[in-house]
Amino acid sequence: MQIQKIAVLTSGGDAPGMNAAIRAVVRTGLEKGWETFGIRYGYTGLLNGNIIPLGMRDVGGIIQRGGTMLGSSRCPEMRNEEGKQKALQALKDNKIDALVVIGGNGSQTGAYSLSQLGFPVVGIASTIDNDLCGSDITIGTDTALNIALEAIDRLKTTASSHKRGFLLEVMGRNCGYLALMAGIAGGAEAIVIPEAELDPETIAEQIHSSYERGKAHALIVVAEGAKNNAESLIAYFKEHGKRLGFDLRLTKLGHVQRGGSPGAFDRILATRLGAGAVEYLSQGQHGVLVGWINGNISATPLSEIANKTKSIDMELFKLAQILSL
Repeated sequence: MQIQKIAVLTSGGDAPGMNAAIRAVVRTGLEKGWETFGIRYGYTGLLNGNIIPLGMRDVGGIIQRGGTMLGSSRCPEMRNEEGKQKALQALKDNKIDALVVIGGNGSQTGAYSLSQLGFPVVGIASTIDNDLCGSDITIGTDTALNIALEAIDRLKTTASSHKRGFLLEVMGRNCGYLALMAGIAGGAEAIVIPEAELDPETIAEQIHSSYERGKAHALIVVAEGAKNNAESLIAYFKEHGKRLGFDLRLTKLGHVQRGGSPGAFDRILATRLGAGAVEYLSQGQHGVLVGWINGNISATPLSEIANKTKSIDMELFKLAQILSL
């Protein structure tokens, strides 16, 4: 495969470090003598032909910026054959030889569909949920986790001052990775995740037990996608008048976890994955996701990634329960 032009897009939810990955793709591509292009607003931009040239200076000063300079979007059209064919035609019309897709599950499923149509595509693992197969950790996860941890540390300070309990909701629609890791690192008394639901009475007993043991505060970390989510738990405790021992308050982090500058780990990870994607293309390898496995840049076939999610380590959930005693 002779490459002269490559394009890069970011799709789905933004993640801190995406800009660092864009920068690495563009600059390593240019170093190989290729023309490099950016596709604005993900697959939606691709379908609309919103493709711009990117040079060395166009990606200067972006490594420290959160979000994505190219913009992102969800694109339902990529789920049907007509949308896929339209995307393929847009790439051919712009004489693009290969595509790099930075994103999570939905984005890489779209990448796989284009690969199945015969177009050279390489994915880069990027999602704060860390639920993408083919990478031990994905771009944005570390920064999002540290933002959640900072919030926990601040909440525990004020909670101790007033002998209060806080219920903190973090992102994680279908995966409890962020809630679990933030809960362990932050010393939570209870963690509620989609993979291991806890009934409200069990949570109440854990918090009341903490109060009886003389703890000055209590913390419950809840993934937004849990069946017993933050709002339903607050409503349950109020309705049933359950004596927790602590005055319980609710805090939702929401999209605060996505925003802001990426940390050092995510900048370096994104840079290495971006450069790795270009390297794989130069070697004629495509139809793969570039991720971080066992401390190395690795490629996993997109066929093993599409429409799948990575399970969390439930042994860590058991450990969290032990440590909360």
